[in-house]
Amino acid sequence: MSFREEHELHGRRKGRNIGVGLTLAAFICIVFGLTVVKVTRGDFEPPRGQQVEGN
Repeated sequence: MSFREEHELHGRRKGRNIGVGLTLAAFICIVFGLTVVKVTRGDFEPPRGQQVEGN
C-alpha cells in the first residue's frame, strides 16, 4: 500500500493557509495585548471626581 504523491497545488494552498492562520493569530494577540494594557491602566474607570449614578 503506497500513498499517492501530493499535488503541487495542495502544497501551495497549505502554505497560504498557514500564512493566513499566523496572520490571524498575530492580530488576535495584538488586540488582546491592547485590551490588557487598557484595563490595567484603568482607562475604563470614570474620572475620580465624578460619581456614577446607581439604582
